[in-house]
Amino acid sequence: MTLEMLIGLFGGLGLFVFGMHMMSEGLKTVAGTKMKKLLEVLTNNKVKAVLVGTVVTMIVQSSSTTTVMVVGFVNAALMTLTQAAGVILGANIGTTVTAQLIAFNVSELAPVFIGIGALVTLFSKKKKNRDVGSIVLGFGILFFGIATMSTAMEPLRESKDFIYLLSTYGKNPFLGVLIGTLITGVIQSSSASIGLLQALALSGVFVSIGGTGAIQICIPILIGTNIGTCITALLSCIGTSTTAKKAAFIHLFVNVFGAVWVMILLVAMDSTMAVNPVYEFIVSISGTFINTNGEVVPNVARQIAMAHTFFNVANTLVLFPLIGYFVAFLDRTFPEKEEEKGLQLDDRLLNNPSIALGQVVKEMNRLAEMSTTNFRVACESVMKGNEKLVEEIIKREERIDEFQGGIVEYSVKLSNENMSEEENDRLAFVLKGSHDLERIGDHAMNIGELTEMRSTSKISFSDIANQEVLDLMSLTSNTLQDMVELLLTDEITLCYKILDKEEEIDEMTEKLKDDHISRLNQGICNPFAGVIFLDLLTNIERVGDHASNIAQGILGLKLHQGLITQSEFDYEMKEETE
Repeated sequence: MTLEMLIGLFGGLGLFVFGMHMMSEGLKTVAGTKMKKLLEVLTNNKVKAVLVGTVVTMIVQSSSTTTVMVVGFVNAALMTLTQAAGVILGANIGTTVTAQLIAFNVSELAPVFIGIGALVTLFSKKKKNRDVGSIVLGFGILFFGIATMSTAMEPLRESKDFIYLLSTYGKNPFLGVLIGTLITGVIQSSSASIGLLQALALSGVFVSIGGTGAIQICIPILIGTNIGTCITALLSCIGTSTTAKKAAFIHLFVNVFGAVWVMILLVAMDSTMAVNPVYEFIVSISGTFINTNGEVVPNVARQIAMAHTFFNVANTLVLFPLIGYFVAFLDRTFPEKEEEKGLQLDDRLLNNPSIALGQVVKEMNRLAEMSTTNFRVACESVMKGNEKLVEEIIKREERIDEFQGGIVEYSVKLSNENMSEEENDRLAFVLKGSHDLERIGDHAMNIGELTEMRSTSKISFSDIANQEVLDLMSLTSNTLQDMVELLLTDEITLCYKILDKEEEIDEMTEKLKDDHISRLNQGICNPFAGVIFLDLLTNIERVGDHASNIAQGILGLKLHQGLITQSEFDYEMKEETE
């Protein structure tokens, strides 16, 4: 193999991988919301899980990427292990689409795709059109890479030594599996490895072998690529939860088990039959094509694509009834430790911004639940003088700060990814809203500190003051519950309800302050108790302000989405300051 050939092969492979990456990124941006919906409808039904795995992998164009995503989903508690197993089975089927596309050999049209894609990407004003342009451009670059590799390897078809090596050692199934595994382990993409093999076929190297010899050489290499692609998932599970590690091992089991039973079957058939019917069938349905010399030759590139598809479909059918038992075995052997779930954000999800954003929103909802709970507990502690509850408040406040910091850090990373305008608006809301939720937690802490002051100084409120502040706390707690529901549902009517309640909180707070000053003037209240009482009112009122900020943020999103008019927005808005 000459230096010129190596350079051509290296450059072509680079173009192929880059084109596949560009096409994949464009598809993920355009179909990101659909991918998110697919995951949301995913249930324990294994058939649905397999279908989702197939469709998602067709979009991202890589089973390795899908499996790494699955590890991230499991680690982020977005997906159960049973669901992950089904998706992994489907991913192996979905990745065969790339090979089928390559087999069409539309390399002559690659410059057309590149030209159209570049024009749309560079000159279109609409982001959605630019994303579609990047898909077309990536598609063209992918095929140009295939053409470059195929052209670089054309001299090999005239090399008697290379043909001899293929004919003599290429049919060794174990050597083929090893080669496929090693190449894919290095490249980190089974699609790229198979693309390389198809480029070799398109160069005409297999023409002189004839019959079923070519596919007999290629199938073990194909099976090896499935094993090699597991390395990516195994590396990605380092430092994850036990369940995420089990998801990576399921991927390894699926592909190694498939390699073992298929190779045993094929070797047994080779040794007992004059012509292997599996090879014969694949050759017969793959047809022929006219090569650059004008010769009608077997379409080995299509044979590779068909063999790849049949292997993964057959392996899925065989493993489908068995995979549940393997999951149960893993659960028994490596039980998950019972511990409180921390922040469920995983950098692997950043490859799919729509899904990553959905997970950030879920974690923001958890933050809202924690902040609401801490406010409720703080109110209980100060009214009952229960100092033991303060320890609970402090512990939860630490988690609130940790969550808010993690959400902000992750959101900043996510902001650098390619997202739609609507998704960018939602992310901006998350950044602002998480700050409001963290401040609610801070006010709960302040109320907890008032509990200690009240208990230490043995201060009590008058019956009237007690009832008044309990009413205010109840109104504010109900407002926070509406806020939590709003974050889950995005219901516009809840926004208006929260804004009305916040105005009621403000009015009630002012009235309580006036009543308190009146009681002080009459000598009914203890002045020091009055300081604590006023501090308590201020913190409760501020909590209402932050709930109002969340409602205003949702209304802002609805305005950008065209679901409410500017006049409706302006009518409801009022300046909120702390």
